[in-house]
Amino acid sequence: MQPADLIYPTLVYIHLLLFVLWLGADVGVFLLGQHFRKRNVYTLDQRIALLKLLVIVDLTPRTAWALMVPLSLTVSHMGGWWDLPVPIVGAAWCISAFWLWLVFDAHSHDMTPRAAQRRKWEGWLRYVLAAGYIFLGTESILTGYPIAIGWLAWKALLFGLIFVAAIMIDVSFKPVGPMLGKLLADGSSDETELPLLCAMNRTRIWVWCVYVLLLATAWLGVVKPG
Repeated sequence: MQPADLIYPTLVYIHLLLFVLWLGADVGVFLLGQHFRKRNVYTLDQRIALLKLLVIVDLTPRTAWALMVPLSLTVSHMGGWWDLPVPIVGAAWCISAFWLWLVFDAHSHDMTPRAAQRRKWEGWLRYVLAAGYIFLGTESILTGYPIAIGWLAWKALLFGLIFVAAIMIDVSFKPVGPMLGKLLADGSSDETELPLLCAMNRTRIWVWCVYVLLLATAWLGVVKPG
């Protein structure tokens, strides 16, 4: 086997590895959030420490998500599954690099106007990508173009729906910030804890949607039905 023959299977392996990191780290984020809710088990300081750890662990699925976009297109192109022009693949890698910069720059300057601006730009980028993937998948399922292979078209659609569910996680989690501020200022009580619990419960619904969609997308990629 020539070294060049290893490129495609290596990319497939990395693609699978990103799925494992995305789902595995996301489960870790979910479990940290579950323990944060247990005010009868942990002190407030311990719960805040769990939340800080949650934010750090959450960088892993966000990184995997951003890398999954260009890597999946590269695998589709190199595997002959989709005759995608090379410049589009290259543009996808540039978009991914910009996305990753937004994620880590916002994290590095958290709680500042700069971080808020970066997250706003990231939000618009995800809206555009969500719409693009949903249109791509739907159009390909209905017409067989630009993606002719059925399972790959469905995978594109489901990936777009993952974007939607992940966006809704952030939307549902947005009120948590001010609620945490009130919790820290006023202390733990039903008045400060119950609204926070309700907001986190709403977020969990979308988290489960992401898990189901990720598993379905992975199944399509491995089994390749039809």
